[in-house]
Amino acid sequence: MPAQSKFDMLEKVSASLDKAEGLFVIDYRGLSVKEAQELRRSLRESHAEMKVYKNNIVKIALEKAGLPTLDDALVGTCAYVFYENDPVDAAKVIKDMSKKFKKLEFLGGIADGRAVSAEQAVAIADLPSREELIAKFVGCISNPLTQTVRVLNGPAQGLLTALSALQDKKDAA
Repeated sequence: MPAQSKFDMLEKVSASLDKAEGLFVIDYRGLSVKEAQELRRSLRESHAEMKVYKNNIVKIALEKAGLPTLDDALVGTCAYVFYENDPVDAAKVIKDMSKKFKKLEFLGGIADGRAVSAEQAVAIADLPSREELIAKFVGCISNPLTQTVRVLNGPAQGLLTALSALQDKKDAA
């Protein structure tokens, strides 16, 4: 009969999975307490949180939730980063911190209900954020509109220039 603490941990994992849009599995070995705190703080700012659970309990919780079990990623010492909204923001934080500390590594994850490999998680981190995509989209839309306004404004501008030159010629005479 399993201990009550394991049932409690299973409930915590299930609650984290229910609340999250997805998760990343990372290898955090070698991080000092101060570095782990900095990572957790940065993740919180991007609406994500890092938790450490037993791998077997996470596998059970994933099965219960109907999600991929990530058997390849759940090996050794793992931390789980549960993100609420945008996977790109959380992945960027992990990637930036891995460059800074040289100790973090993606092991895999779940995005949009599908398993993600470590390479795919790094690719997610390289994607532009939602705000960047919106800005690029607005730029794409506004550029042709600006060009159209300039073209339509050309004849009126030419007429004004010609009338101004006539006025200057008349004033000079």
